[in-house]
Amino acid sequence: MEQEFWHQRWAENQIGFHRDSVHPMLMAYWSALNPRLDEEVLVPLCGKSIDLNWLAERHERVVGVELSDIAVRAFFSENLYTPQVYTAPSGHTHYCFDELELISGDFFTARLQPAPLIYDRAALVAMPPSMRQQYVDRVTSLLAPGGRMLLITLFYPQSDDHPPFSMDEHLVRQAYQGMEVTLLDTCTEPCGDRGEQVWLIQAGKS
Repeated sequence: MEQEFWHQRWAENQIGFHRDSVHPMLMAYWSALNPRLDEEVLVPLCGKSIDLNWLAERHERVVGVELSDIAVRAFFSENLYTPQVYTAPSGHTHYCFDELELISGDFFTARLQPAPLIYDRAALVAMPPSMRQQYVDRVTSLLAPGGRMLLITLFYPQSDDHPPFSMDEHLVRQAYQGMEVTLLDTCTEPCGDRGEQVWLIQAGKS
């Protein structure tokens, strides 16, 4: 994930990955995590996703991290929220509004506490193969003991080297070896052979 690539995509509004509705797999399978209201949710590479609103309605604290400040400011503007803003010593900018805290800056260097719940819709598939293990290591280090992650991936016959990157079942299980990995569902689009899979990733309790 080269930072300049994503900064340019947001600057030019080339954000075909953004959804205007809550992801149906989130709504259908979030309950598989047995989430509690008081459990914090971490959302890596969150963009300006309205999935954040859906999660904030169900949890007391939702923390998103996004590289593009354009995306973070757009989220608050489009939702008519007026956040409190401060800059951390790390250089990351924090935007806070009620249950939501969005952190603008590099996910790999943001100062984050382990969370019991993580939601990954478009982060893993944004990582090129050369950065995939670095991302997985970072995410698993941020999953608290006994924590659960809902992961949504794409699979298709990829012919280029641009995100989103196809992640078949073998690659997902290989990436998260050592964790408890459960495939919850597979959805194939009506046309073609592009599909999505939703996973439950669980950490050990110690």
